[in-house]
Amino acid sequence: MSLQTLIDFLEPVNIAQISNDEGFKDTQLGKHITVYDEEFPDISEADMVLIGCGEMRGAGMQHTNTDSPDAIRAEFYKLFHWHTDVTVADLGNVKCGASLQDSYAALRTVVQELVEQGKKVVVIGGSHDNTLAQYQAYGSMNRIIDAVCVDSRIDLDMDSVLPADNFLVEMFTGVPNHLRHYTHIGFQSYFMHPQMLETIDKLGFDCYRVGKVKEAIEEMEPAIRNSDLFSFDIAAIQYAHAPANHITPNGFNGEEACTLLQYAGMSKSCSSIGIYGYIPVQDQHQLTAKQVSHMLWYVMDGIQKGKNEASLDNRSSFDEFTIAFAEVEMDFLRSKRTGRWWMKLHDGKYAACSYQDYLVASRNDIPERWMRAVERS
Repeated sequence: MSLQTLIDFLEPVNIAQISNDEGFKDTQLGKHITVYDEEFPDISEADMVLIGCGEMRGAGMQHTNTDSPDAIRAEFYKLFHWHTDVTVADLGNVKCGASLQDSYAALRTVVQELVEQGKKVVVIGGSHDNTLAQYQAYGSMNRIIDAVCVDSRIDLDMDSVLPADNFLVEMFTGVPNHLRHYTHIGFQSYFMHPQMLETIDKLGFDCYRVGKVKEAIEEMEPAIRNSDLFSFDIAAIQYAHAPANHITPNGFNGEEACTLLQYAGMSKSCSSIGIYGYIPVQDQHQLTAKQVSHMLWYVMDGIQKGKNEASLDNRSSFDEFTIAFAEVEMDFLRSKRTGRWWMKLHDGKYAACSYQDYLVASRNDIPERWMRAVERS
């Protein structure tokens, strides 16, 4: 398949509708995004490729809500253009299929082709179960991946008939399986059966309660930096900051959500990002659409910051630290450019870590992140 054949799966953007026929100023993003409106654009230089997906049937809706991506675009295109080194292309909306599985197949095909082209793909709109199609794109490439989901719940509810409530079952148990590691960020304990968390832990996966994340959100950066797939359900955001979220008044605030998306933008290995769960009819004053547009802006911010990071092979750009205790010797690298940390595993490879991991090792303890990584390798 080539990029040109993706036209069969995509509907172009209606710029006039998004801009209310007013157009955009030279200082706004709408003037600087390469858009598929009439002709399929050249995306060879694109650092970030935006894809809309309005498929909502997995959440029990009888119709597809194709207004969702365009409502987000209308706010995103208005934002000011700060990141001159970041090129964004918008390839329109994935066509909704006759069935939910048809829509999954279309989204999977589009994500796969763009990831194979070396692009960072950002999917907006649709229910959270579209993460499954995002994941299956890597399976089609036979790639084993690390995945991160941000959500107030862990979608393993086998009592529900809705894919949006249990799509993680397929990701965890499907054969063949292409999931090396899974990290869940921001779950709220009162929504979770205690035994479910025990099951996740037995699988060797990592789960972080929303309160713990809010205490030290920077500890989530290494997990996101190591990921290939990043999925965000707006149900993880407080109702006050995202009124389209009718699930809970608690969760992340708007700034914290933007920070997590900035981390995903900074990651060079994170090749697909999904922001799901936005239902325009539940929104108030387009506040949730504005929130998601700000998160997209911070993906761009992260991409620009990530471009400043040196390759690990360029050791002159890193400070090196070696800590030896018992029979374990641990090497750490700290970037002189961004301050980010890496730790050396027993097989000689480096994995993302945090300053806190270095401090734990300096106290003659083995960081849990190191042990988990060794178990998986």
